[in-house]
Amino acid sequence: MTDLAALQERLREAGFAFVPAAAMRPLLAARGALGDWPLFAASWEDLGLDTYMADGGRYRKRRFGVFGADAEGRLWRKPHQPHFQSRDYNPLNGGIERWFLPVKDEIATSAAMQGILGFSHALFQGLAPPVRQWHIEVHQFRIEAQGESAGKPTPEGLHRDGVDFVLVLMIRRENVDQGETAIHGLGGERLGTFTLSAPLDAALVDDARVYHGVTPVVPIDPARPAFRDVLVVTFRRDGPLA
Repeated sequence: MTDLAALQERLREAGFAFVPAAAMRPLLAARGALGDWPLFAASWEDLGLDTYMADGGRYRKRRFGVFGADAEGRLWRKPHQPHFQSRDYNPLNGGIERWFLPVKDEIATSAAMQGILGFSHALFQGLAPPVRQWHIEVHQFRIEAQGESAGKPTPEGLHRDGVDFVLVLMIRRENVDQGETAIHGLGGERLGTFTLSAPLDAALVDDARVYHGVTPVVPIDPARPAFRDVLVVTFRRDGPLA
């Protein structure tokens, strides 16, 4: 799966794809996304605590941003707004407006972010009927495993996000074990499992066709900081072409 056409075919056939870093790297490099990667990855050190966790957990940090894109791939940032999911899609934390710290301007405009969004647009635009505009949400997530306690990347369990397509891109894993991604069909059957372990490992999901979830991460050495950093990008149709 070293080009867009191969990835699109995989998604059409299976509804999901695991793309190892060795395959993602040239795809993102072609979009200029790796030029300022160290600065981009370092921004995960400055996220805010997610205070909306209905399970009382304090293991998740995040920043959130919203973008738009037209059919030709022109991108723009939308005004900061809350993240909302219905309880149909997120029975744990859905049903309310959740306001998170915004993605910093220098990260939103970075070559890395713009390249990732450009790659995602090219991939997903080729899978959908002609789309006039896309509504794009980006989430910088850090899941911490503290002491003997596990961190939950998807505390709501197997789920769909209520969008069209999802990209999950590994940024960094530090001193954690597990965190296996599982993909299930709409009937509950398991379709595949894999673990995002190396920076630039990626999962691609056709959200209408499959459920996805990630097992908790646990510290390897409980005395040291332990965390899993990912970027989640969701694309939702914002209107068909006339």
